Amino acid sequence: MAQHFSLAACDVVGFDLDHTLCRYNLPESALLIYNSFAQFLVKEKGYDKELLTVTPEDWDFCCKGLALDLEDGNFIKLADNGTVLRASHGTKMMAPEALAEEYGGKEWKHFMSDAGMACRSGKYYFYDNYFDLPGALLCARVVDSLSKNNGQKTFDFWKDIVAGIQHNYKMSAFKENCGIYFPEIKRDPGRYLHTCPESVKKWLQQLKNAGKILLLITSSHSDYCRLLCEYILGNDFTDLFDIVITNALKPGFFSHSPSQRPFWTLENDEEQEALPSLDKPGWYSQGNAVHLYELLKKMTGKNEPKVVYFGDSMHSDIFPARHYSNWETVLILEELRGDRDAKPEESEPLEKKGKYEGQKAKPLNALSKKWGSFFIDSVSGLENTEDSLFYTWSCKRISTYSTIAIPSIEAIAELPLDYRFSRFSSSSSKTAGYYPNPPLILSNNETLTTK
Repeated sequence: MAQHFSLAACDVVGFDLDHTLCRYNLPESALLIYNSFAQFLVKEKGYDKELLTVTPEDWDFCCKGLALDLEDGNFIKLADNGTVLRASHGTKMMAPEALAEEYGGKEWKHFMSDAGMACRSGKYYFYDNYFDLPGALLCARVVDSLSKNNGQKTFDFWKDIVAGIQHNYKMSAFKENCGIYFPEIKRDPGRYLHTCPESVKKWLQQLKNAGKILLLITSSHSDYCRLLCEYILGNDFTDLFDIVITNALKPGFFSHSPSQRPFWTLENDEEQEALPSLDKPGWYSQGNAVHLYELLKKMTGKNEPKVVYFGDSMHSDIFPARHYSNWETVLILEELRGDRDAKPEESEPLEKKGKYEGQKAKPLNALSKKWGSFFIDSVSGLENTEDSLFYTWSCKRISTYSTIAIPSIEAIAELPLDYRFSRFSSSSSKTAGYYPNPPLILSNNETLTTK
């Protein structure tokens, strides 16, 4: 594979919406998501009222790349070889001795080779995006509460979390104004969403003018997608995208066969009829990557049009787009923001600062004191020497499945379309694919070998 990647060489440019094209004001959106679940658990399922109170310090627990063992209530952070670097029971971090006794430097019981391991199963759940992270804090606090009040050793609260998802985020919730999340976003979108900077809007138009086919593929439902796009891009956003696919149910969009996931037509944001194939551009629901690619062949007149897809979730976007469809992938990794003294939340105007009163959560893309670096960590309790340092499982997946990783679309919007990015590859350094800069911790440990 070529050492460099260029947008100019792509025929089709696809985007995820949430946390990719649409950036959220994370401290506000995280609290809203947390409350949408906590209120449901307390009011509908009888959980402890303590769950409703969350302090700014509590948010330090949130870190991408954690797995929750659904049976024993332990959260774990994995090394790239499947061993456990850090762990907690609920929010209580395990001391080195307890960690050694529980996991003992062995491969985690659910670990499988990279491609084989699901991110969601009946036994564990990986937290890999900003919609997930408030749920990690809530579940950890549920474990704390059940351990303290009932002395529980095994846990079956996950069914109640799933019920909370269904209540707040089901397909009809936006239209019915039910739950907490959608009514609040509708009431005050500016509190939770950042509008796209002009540089990004111009860049999208530049891609269009260069003859690229533009796709939007989101697991958000049609009505919510429309609200977000109108707010961040303007009412004429549909002129930018040739194809909009909502309720895409990723990663199944990429991994399922066409017969399992047909495209559906939409009318007034509601699904109407299933389609045997995809014959023309437009706005659709559900679907599959196979039928989409057939349409892209027709639209480009090429047997193998080159597609690049931008997304923030390794589980839903990057891994499946690369693994099943062999698309180029650009990971939006906000953890790269602020790593080198970047100004946080640059796109928020100063006059909005301080507009919303009350306790603030820490930005979820900031380093967690409890969990350490997203990229590299030492085995808990060992001296932090190079011999004890490991790449995290999350870091390995980035370099394996992403073409490049960037902190935001804004970071590349003013580059020429033929700019040549250094891509991740097994033959180059672990830092090659990060733009504009690799994380400092990776730069400082570039000689680290995979264990």
